[in-house]
Amino acid sequence: MKKFNLKNLDCANCAAQIEANVAKLDGVNSVSVNFLTTTMKIDFDENRRDEIIEKIKQVIKKLEPDTILEV
Repeated sequence: MKKFNLKNLDCANCAAQIEANVAKLDGVNSVSVNFLTTTMKIDFDENRRDEIIEKIKQVIKKLEPDTILEV
């Protein structure tokens, strides 16, 4: 389980949408986005870390363009 900050996350609905869409990504086992602490906890295939993080960034960019995944 890894924890990442979501800088500039300012929409609770967007946080829920990010969580739902990241959960659908191949290689992601579980994900939890906390709007109040602006964090994402995620369990994913470590062998595909770079690929999965890039896909997560794409999901975030599409749903909430001002939000940045701090790796």
